[in-house]
Amino acid sequence: MNKNELISDIAGRSGLTKEQAGSALEATLDAITDAMKGGNEVRLLGFGNFSATHRPAKMGRNPQTGAPVEIKAANVPKFKAGKGLKDKLN
Repeated sequence: MNKNELISDIAGRSGLTKEQAGSALEATLDAITDAMKGGNEVRLLGFGNFSATHRPAKMGRNPQTGAPVEIKAANVPKFKAGKGLKDKLN
Protein backbone atom coordinates (compact mmCIF):
# COMPACT_ATOMS: atom_id res chain seq x y z
CA MET A 1 0.00 0.00 0.00
CA ASN A 2 1.40 3.39 -0.92
CA LYS A 3 0.59 6.77 0.60
CA ASN A 4 -2.24 7.59 -1.83
CA GLU A 5 -3.87 4.22 -1.21
CA LEU A 6 -3.55 4.78 2.54
CA ILE A 7 -5.21 8.20 2.24
CA SER A 8 -8.06 6.67 0.23
CA ASP A 9 -8.50 3.92 2.82
CA ILE A 10 -8.52 6.44 5.69
CA ALA A 11 -11.08 8.56 3.84
CA GLY A 12 -13.31 5.54 3.25
CA ARG A 13 -13.15 4.35 6.85
CA SER A 14 -13.61 7.76 8.48
CA GLY A 15 -16.06 9.52 6.19
CA LEU A 16 -13.54 12.30 5.53
CA THR A 17 -12.75 13.62 2.07
CA LYS A 18 -9.45 12.53 0.55
CA GLU A 19 -8.09 16.04 1.09
CA GLN A 20 -9.05 15.98 4.78
CA ALA A 21 -7.64 12.47 5.22
CA GLY A 22 -4.41 13.54 3.50
CA SER A 23 -4.10 16.57 5.76
CA ALA A 24 -4.75 14.43 8.85
CA LEU A 25 -2.14 11.89 7.78
CA GLU A 26 0.44 14.61 7.05
CA ALA A 27 -0.25 16.26 10.42
CA THR A 28 0.15 12.91 12.20
CA LEU A 29 3.42 12.12 10.45
CA ASP A 30 4.75 15.64 11.12
CA ALA A 31 3.84 15.39 14.81
CA ILE A 32 5.61 12.03 15.14
CA THR A 33 8.68 13.32 13.27
CA ASP A 34 8.88 16.51 15.34
CA ALA A 35 8.60 14.55 18.59
CA MET A 36 11.39 12.21 17.49
CA LYS A 37 13.58 15.16 16.45
CA GLY A 38 13.10 16.59 19.93
CA GLY A 39 14.35 13.37 21.50
CA ASN A 40 10.91 12.21 22.59
CA GLU A 41 9.30 8.82 22.11
CA VAL A 42 5.79 8.53 20.64
CA ARG A 43 3.79 5.70 22.21
CA LEU A 44 0.60 4.57 20.52
CA LEU A 45 -0.97 2.06 22.89
CA GLY A 46 -1.80 -1.16 21.06
CA PHE A 47 0.18 -0.14 17.96
CA GLY A 48 3.79 0.58 18.86
CA ASN A 49 6.49 3.03 19.85
CA PHE A 50 8.39 5.42 17.60
CA SER A 51 11.75 6.76 18.76
CA ALA A 52 15.09 7.99 17.46
CA THR A 53 18.42 6.52 18.51
CA HIS A 54 21.92 7.88 17.95
CA ARG A 55 24.24 5.80 15.80
CA PRO A 56 27.88 6.77 16.46
CA ALA A 57 30.43 7.32 13.71
CA LYS A 58 32.42 4.28 12.64
CA MET A 59 34.83 3.09 10.01
CA GLY A 60 33.61 0.88 7.19
CA ARG A 61 35.02 -0.44 3.93
CA ASN A 62 34.12 0.27 0.33
CA PRO A 63 33.04 -3.18 -0.94
CA GLN A 64 34.42 -2.53 -4.45
CA THR A 65 37.87 -1.24 -3.52
CA GLY A 66 38.31 -2.33 0.07
CA ALA A 67 39.34 1.23 0.98
CA PRO A 68 38.39 2.45 4.46
CA VAL A 69 35.40 4.82 4.54
CA GLU A 70 34.18 6.92 7.46
CA ILE A 71 30.49 6.41 8.19
CA LYS A 72 29.17 9.57 9.84
CA ALA A 73 27.22 9.60 13.09
CA ALA A 74 23.46 9.88 12.60
CA ASN A 75 20.15 9.79 14.38
CA VAL A 76 18.10 6.88 13.06
CA PRO A 77 14.38 6.16 13.44
CA LYS A 78 13.28 3.12 15.40
CA PHE A 79 9.87 1.43 15.65
CA LYS A 80 8.89 -1.28 18.08
CA ALA A 81 5.56 -2.98 17.41
CA GLY A 82 3.15 -3.18 20.34
CA LYS A 83 1.41 -6.30 21.59
CA GLY A 84 -1.94 -5.27 20.10
CA LEU A 85 -0.44 -4.97 16.61
CA LYS A 86 1.42 -8.26 16.95
CA ASP A 87 -1.74 -10.02 18.11
CA LYS A 88 -3.77 -8.66 15.16
CA LEU A 89 -1.16 -9.91 12.69
CA ASN A 90 -1.09 -13.44 14.11
